[in-house]
Amino acid sequence: MPCERKPMRYVTSFEITLTCGSDGDVRIWESLDDDDPKSINVGEKVYSVALKNGKLVTAVSNNTVQIHTFPEGDPDGILTRFTTNANHVTFNSSGSRVAAGSSDFIVKIVEVVDSSQQKTLRGHDAPVLSVALDTSDEFLASSSCDGSVTVWSIESQTQVAQWKILQKSSDVSNAKSLCRLAWQPHSGKFSLWLLPVVNVVVWSPCGKFLAAGTVGGNLLIWDVEAKLCIERQKHEKGFTVCGMAWHPSGGRIAYTDTEGCLGLLEGVSSSSPPSSSTVQSTKVKKNDYDDLFDEDDDRMLDEGMSDSRSPVKKPIMEEDDDDDDLMPATGKPRNRGSFLDDDDNSQDVCVSQDPGSVKLDGVPEEDGSSAILPAVGPAVSRPVYEGPMPTQPQRAFQAGSTPVHLMHRFMVWNSVGIVRGYNDDQDNAIDVEFHDTAIHHAMHLTNTLGHTMADLSQEAVLLACEGTDELASKIQCLHFSCWDTHKDWIVDLPKGEDVCALCLGQGWAAVATSALMVRLFSIGGVQKEIFSLPGAVVCMAGHGEQLLIMYHRGTGFDGDQALGVQLLQLGSKRRQVIHGEPLPLSRKSYLAWMGFTAEGTPCCIDSEGVVRMLNRTVGNTWTPVCNTRDSCKSKSDHYWVVGVHENPQQLRCIPCKGSRFPPTLPRPAVAVLPFNLPYCQTTTEKGQMEEQYWRSMLFHNHYSFLSSSGYEIDSEGQSQAEKEQQELLMKMFALSCKLEREFRCVELAEMMTHSVVTLAIRYASRSRLFKDKASFKFCFSKILVSIFTFTMYNNIYLNVQVSGAGKPSSSSAGQPRTTSVLDSMTMSSRKPTPLGGTSKQGKAPVLKPLAPKPKSKVHASKGNSKKLVDSQTEAEKVKAAPAATPPASVENIENRKPKTGFQLWLEDNRKSILADNPDFEEMDVIKQGMGRFRTLSAEERLNWTERAKGDSDPKKRKREDEGQVNDQMESDEGSAKKKKPLDTSAKLSAFAFNKE
Repeated sequence: MPCERKPMRYVTSFEITLTCGSDGDVRIWESLDDDDPKSINVGEKVYSVALKNGKLVTAVSNNTVQIHTFPEGDPDGILTRFTTNANHVTFNSSGSRVAAGSSDFIVKIVEVVDSSQQKTLRGHDAPVLSVALDTSDEFLASSSCDGSVTVWSIESQTQVAQWKILQKSSDVSNAKSLCRLAWQPHSGKFSLWLLPVVNVVVWSPCGKFLAAGTVGGNLLIWDVEAKLCIERQKHEKGFTVCGMAWHPSGGRIAYTDTEGCLGLLEGVSSSSPPSSSTVQSTKVKKNDYDDLFDEDDDRMLDEGMSDSRSPVKKPIMEEDDDDDDLMPATGKPRNRGSFLDDDDNSQDVCVSQDPGSVKLDGVPEEDGSSAILPAVGPAVSRPVYEGPMPTQPQRAFQAGSTPVHLMHRFMVWNSVGIVRGYNDDQDNAIDVEFHDTAIHHAMHLTNTLGHTMADLSQEAVLLACEGTDELASKIQCLHFSCWDTHKDWIVDLPKGEDVCALCLGQGWAAVATSALMVRLFSIGGVQKEIFSLPGAVVCMAGHGEQLLIMYHRGTGFDGDQALGVQLLQLGSKRRQVIHGEPLPLSRKSYLAWMGFTAEGTPCCIDSEGVVRMLNRTVGNTWTPVCNTRDSCKSKSDHYWVVGVHENPQQLRCIPCKGSRFPPTLPRPAVAVLPFNLPYCQTTTEKGQMEEQYWRSMLFHNHYSFLSSSGYEIDSEGQSQAEKEQQELLMKMFALSCKLEREFRCVELAEMMTHSVVTLAIRYASRSRLFKDKASFKFCFSKILVSIFTFTMYNNIYLNVQVSGAGKPSSSSAGQPRTTSVLDSMTMSSRKPTPLGGTSKQGKAPVLKPLAPKPKSKVHASKGNSKKLVDSQTEAEKVKAAPAATPPASVENIENRKPKTGFQLWLEDNRKSILADNPDFEEMDVIKQGMGRFRTLSAEERLNWTERAKGDSDPKKRKREDEGQVNDQMESDEGSAKKKKPLDTSAKLSAFAFNKE
């Protein structure tokens, strides 16, 4: 006889007999017709309730699990606490233990008699959906929003088995199914129903029947042994069934829905079906479970699937933008055999519990084998794909925003200000707050269009909303820095095209749409260029004239995302700096934040907390500069980044305990994390100095970028940074001297500026590093040659800039263009600048002679060459004498200046360099030529030098050979030992290493 479904009635929520809900009351219903149930107030909100042996346990909104007496309802203490709310509580079979899972990814097992006796299970990476204790108290099963179902050993607090078979979600409110777990009474099996429509399952007291409630409002009951569906009912309004419970006698089932209704199924058979049915079912083959379902079952479940839009085990993306509309990986509709089938599409998990072991049935084990519930007939093997699985692409997001589904959220938090969005019963508005009120006062905007995306700059606020069936997607810009009276403009996108990401720059706005296009606008609302993207956009950011775009360049596998990067300059000379190169991310992570530092360097952060910054000096590669996970105290803690600064070196972020993002209220406090490059052996003195030096080099690259882009820079800050870098090099040089690492000393000296090299030579000559004169002479001749080549390159670069700015395009006297540039390079009258960087162009007063000088100048320098320059002041004096003479005209310089060997060699080999590298500019040709010239043997270089001398005026003074330079250096060292000036000794003493 079919069961009878009683009309439903409204209650507070969730459980039968005892119900709880958002009003904080637990109601006790004596029957379905009880018009005046007893109420027990336990808190502001109640998320779950459980009852056993006169003990009422509730999960309350104050992040606690409380216990009350029943039916009196008197408080009996707090069992345990979490950092966020608990989502599910349950008793074991004896009522001596309570298991609870919370949104801070933790599961706790607490003794009811002594709450201090607790066991904590850690391993989930997202909020816990449900928990269930087995009948023998040896194992616990839990499901989580991270997509996993895990079986734990309670005694060892370790994972016994885990399956990644659910769709991931950020919170319980976003989960498509509650994924309630149920252990079969007596046998120790539990069934996990993972069909897209099944929400709750419960076993009958006898353990023979299994009832399920679906997201679409269907109620199904199966005889598991007979593999028959014995009852099916449909919710009268189609609401999701969220709670079910059998009567202890087994004859009735009570259920609730998400709208607060309570229902009852009566007349449910509590005994086995007729023997004929049982006999007939035993003849069914193992994989043939079609008799479990008929067409009505298929129709009901398919309706539930269409209503729920729930995920399956292996979802794939549809072509439309709704990532929630997912299909099975096979591309076919749900097949009814997947309830109790053993193929890869099976979404029923049964764990048969034997003493001391756990056997996994119905889901592939680690070795690829699988089994099912006991049945007659051998298992049928089917081919299984064991290759890498595709990763679901992450959805587009706005950097500095919290999830869209929150009623109170941050729409953007950046270095300019904060934009908050409110969408509740009382208000639908947007608040704009500026960190610096001098930019603009705070604003309150009514969000009538339903904007969900925002960006904020010092010029405007840019807002956007997705389209609907009736309305197009809109872009709204509030240009508060505009000087006229019309300060806002709105643009409607074409029908079917939605805004996915947006950003603001200096004088422009950019919007990426679902049509794989980027639309550019002026800040006043003029439509500008449009270009297509190779894939769906993930995030965009703007800074000044720079536009940074992250998009999907392909399909990732095994949990990895495949993202591409485009970096464009939108100034007067528009160009693409990065052409879609892959974005490096940590394994099995996704992009969590992307933007620019305050100084304009692109930066990104992945979900594993690794911060990477673009290194422009090494081919636009990404360098890891920090890992926020190193500063987290717990695995569930995270840092939410709001800004990055290079000077001072600061990572500004908000600590989030038990969450990935902060709440809007109370106002979160911003913390500052230091940067630390992952160099090896940073516990040693050498490793620490290497990390400090290269971090300083990386974080001060923005000076050269800003200078080349036409921005004013802090010269004092740049000089201080270069001074710190040279001091670190000198300290590493002193440490290498102490360790008698001669080759390492030469390597470090090649990285120094000329004045610091002079100091290093003196330090080495006074130390015991070079035990004999020949070793000293050999090593530092190498340094001098390197410094000479480096100085020559800097002077070439300097004079190319000067000649490009002041010389006419046609050279006088019919000489080639290269000769004119190189001949005039030593005539630069720039004054010396601080150490390092661009200042190297004027820091070579002693070892600079790239080409012979006029005799009048040679005599002056010859007298000074016998004395070592002891300080920067003396170097400036030596440089000042020729600078005081009015410079000759460019034409006279070109006519009387002799060529060097490198110049002559470059003239003959220019064509071959350009043939190999047709895209090279002038500076690239010179740099490539210098590299090739240095690879020549000493004899070949000498031949080119002699040829250059032969082509020069015989009245000019010839350049000294390399041996004369070495002798001069040796005599200078002897002179330095005799004089020993006090100021130099003071400098050297700062780098002495003492064993303390």
